[in-house]
Amino acid sequence: MATGMLLHDSLPAAAIEDHGVIGDLQTAALVSTAGDVDWLCLPRFDSPSVFASILDADRGGCFSIRCTGPTRTKQMYLPDSNVLLTRFLGEDAVGEVLDFMVPRERSAGQGGSLHLVRVVRAVRGQVSAEVRCAPAFDYGRARTDVDIVEGAGAFFSSAAGQLVLRATVPLHVEGRAAVATPVVEEGGSVAFELSRQGSTRPLLMAEVDELLDATLEYWQSWVHRSRYHGRYREMVERSALALKLLVYQPTGALVAAATTSLPEALGGSRNWDYRFTWVRDAAFSVYALMRLGFTEEASAFLSWLEARCTEVPAGAGLQILYAIDGAQASEEETLDHLKGYADSRPVRIGNGAATQLQLDIYGELMDSVYLFDRHAMPISYELWVALCRQLEWLERHWEEADHGLWEVRGPMQRFTYSSVMTWVAFERAARIARHRGLPAPVERWRRTADRAYLHVQEDSWDRERRAYVQYPGSTTLDASSLVMPLVKFTGPADPRFLATLEQVESELVSDSLVHRYRIDGADGFTDPEGTFNLCSFWYVEALTRAGRLGQARHTFEKMLTYANHVGLYAEEIGPSGEALGNFPQAFTHLALISAAVNLDRALGGSSPDKE
Repeated sequence: MATGMLLHDSLPAAAIEDHGVIGDLQTAALVSTAGDVDWLCLPRFDSPSVFASILDADRGGCFSIRCTGPTRTKQMYLPDSNVLLTRFLGEDAVGEVLDFMVPRERSAGQGGSLHLVRVVRAVRGQVSAEVRCAPAFDYGRARTDVDIVEGAGAFFSSAAGQLVLRATVPLHVEGRAAVATPVVEEGGSVAFELSRQGSTRPLLMAEVDELLDATLEYWQSWVHRSRYHGRYREMVERSALALKLLVYQPTGALVAAATTSLPEALGGSRNWDYRFTWVRDAAFSVYALMRLGFTEEASAFLSWLEARCTEVPAGAGLQILYAIDGAQASEEETLDHLKGYADSRPVRIGNGAATQLQLDIYGELMDSVYLFDRHAMPISYELWVALCRQLEWLERHWEEADHGLWEVRGPMQRFTYSSVMTWVAFERAARIARHRGLPAPVERWRRTADRAYLHVQEDSWDRERRAYVQYPGSTTLDASSLVMPLVKFTGPADPRFLATLEQVESELVSDSLVHRYRIDGADGFTDPEGTFNLCSFWYVEALTRAGRLGQARHTFEKMLTYANHVGLYAEEIGPSGEALGNFPQAFTHLALISAAVNLDRALGGSSPDKE
């Protein structure tokens, strides 16, 4: 997908899709095709930002490197890695900026601290660069002071923290920024390293080369563990690398996205903080990574999940989302001093959905546990006991109204998807118990699963519409119904499902793009929104399972054209093909992996079968 400006007067210098992402398994940075690091939170994904110019170019802080002669830019990842290369192309000169963050476990010998490294290279001709590093701590709320130490670099300090910028060239102060204007001769390079721990050692290119080699070796050795060798290998492995970037390594938790408040519609108010771990998203991600053979990540997440299940007070259910260390998610608040992306206020931190009731999470959770237990390794007795307690809670509450998969902020309903996932939860739990011989009230679970199944078939099926509707009594179609054959609630050729698929295609599908439902204000908002990439990939998988392989392949490969220039997706696609919502989004990439693996297998490929 070609990058470029969207038709909106207030857009920042780079659109959402005009970014690559780098990370160190504790946080992540967005780097634009213009050479700007315009999003980075430290020391964790959910920490306050130090660079946030994507949300406010004036107050957010930015670390920019521009090669001043060339007029065009291209961006790519080095093969099989999360090392990003931005190329500045001109008639007389070609410059490159290489950006990477060193995975913390590879920087253990240096205290495990942040290492954000930026290297400027002159590939052809003489390259003049303009470098400007201007952190804005605490979302731009803290005053930042900068001092230059001769031969050591720049020290940024504030009440909210400090950063150290080392360089192989001299730096000087302009306002609250450290700047440099190196001229790099053909074949030469200069480098900059940003870290959280002070050092008076000069930066040497040999040190930079060592960090680069270690980073490349880490990512390449990781992705080469993938068992997928099908026709969509490049996009599947890029999605796997993106998902791995969203893992908080110390706990194994996975954030839904690296950003907050990137809008679902320009000028709208659907701006949410996704820097938390949703049980639903992470469980789906475990499933996707397991399909590729990454069982270590699945195991780490299940350990995190076991801790959440174990610590739940007696008689209580799981929260739907947590902080990445397992703590309660922070309360939602707005940052009124920030303009927001393209003036799309409010900018929010924290997430009010943390207090919602979303009953579907138990189905996604138990489906992932079932697959892990069957195809990776047997789950522990302690986890089984904790899961049984949660199923006891679900037995008592599954018939209640909830906020649903889409986290509505309007009236609660008995959403069809939540009832489908209730069936999944008890059906998978019964399978695990029978397979392993684990103690469990299997017959009682079977009866509860039957009741949930019949509720969907009798109360959520609209005979006039010939479709499953969003909740009993509603006439609204919901793209989440596409999941029914994916979780084996219904067969892919079942007449009711095929009729629903036909109605979804008629009402919610535009070319290859799928709306989650039609906006009518019932979810608490009247703002428009884009199509949901997650739903589009669900549509591909539904077509695949229904045997409509030609259409599935055509739709899938069209969806691939909506990835950005380095293969990444935000949450949604806007009316002119632009990316909307937080970026990169885990849910989208895991759905891509699942759709690709199943489509490739149906087309006669060699995809791993982990059903």
